Amino acid sequence: MADGMYRIGIVGAASLKGKELADELQDSLLAASDFVLFDDEEATGQVTAVADEPTFIRQVEAGSFARMDFVFFAGTKDDTLEHWQAARKSGASIVDLTYALEQERGVLVRAPMIAELSKGNAAKPNLETPAVVAAHPAAVMLALVAARIQGVMAVESLAATVVEPASEHGREAMDELHQQTVNLLSFQNLPREQYDAQVAFNLLPTLGADSKVKLAEAEERIARHYVQLGGGVLPHLDLELVQAPVFHGYVASVMVELADEKTVAQLEAALVGESVDVVSDDSDPPSNLSAAGQEDIMVRVRGTGEQGAKARRFWLWLAADNLKLAALNGISCANELKRLRPQGKVQ
Repeated sequence: MADGMYRIGIVGAASLKGKELADELQDSLLAASDFVLFDDEEATGQVTAVADEPTFIRQVEAGSFARMDFVFFAGTKDDTLEHWQAARKSGASIVDLTYALEQERGVLVRAPMIAELSKGNAAKPNLETPAVVAAHPAAVMLALVAARIQGVMAVESLAATVVEPASEHGREAMDELHQQTVNLLSFQNLPREQYDAQVAFNLLPTLGADSKVKLAEAEERIARHYVQLGGGVLPHLDLELVQAPVFHGYVASVMVELADEKTVAQLEAALVGESVDVVSDDSDPPSNLSAAGQEDIMVRVRGTGEQGAKARRFWLWLAADNLKLAALNGISCANELKRLRPQGKVQ
């Protein structure tokens, strides 16, 4: 089947990830496809655009996935669990951006760009693969940097503090952060339904006991996906996830320990390549703001010794647009599955 003849569904099209995915699909190899958008009853009837064509958002019904080639799940985990089997039975290739399916038998966690670099033993999708989960964007950030460095020099370990944005947990988390900020400035009580803690003007390694945002679960997922993406060959990662009062974009402070002494210039040269933008000291450092809308992961390297001296340990400062990186990886997963479709449908 030639590009442009595919029929693609997006479940959760009104979500933050769903909208970003639809935008990125317009500029992808799948842009000429026929797109069908789905979401819950509240979003049904909204008009949006995919590939410059106005499209109505529909509610999922019996037969909605008929003749679908690809179905992206970008809304809630509950929606994914409710509808993915119907999409699978229709013969569609399934890409899950909600992580709901990562424990299902035979489902793979994927980031094709990492698989090409790491040369590890991670399983690749085949005709028996029921679905793929697009790896967590923070895991993609860390694994890509580790794989790029390890391709040139021996890496002993990585230790990373990753800063979590509200948008990673959807519109409700963003709205609560916004309302907390407004209420603090006007000396009013804080809404705590999503975080069960004060997130505005604060940094937290843990959230309240009744929080709907599961920070520890997210930390475990990032670490798990990093290992799965590496296929057993990426260096060991020690990780801490911190909730920050920011709306968009991941940043991470990473300590890299090498087996042999190198210079900052040598480490920067190892990082240069597709999907990585190495930022020099002469430019503004990577940040949530500078990463917004950027396809690349921005990286600044700093040595632990005198300027120009060799060392074994280096600080990396990373930043990436979490929604864009998730969307791009999801599309990359679909392109990987696309290679199987001329031979038969992924079941």
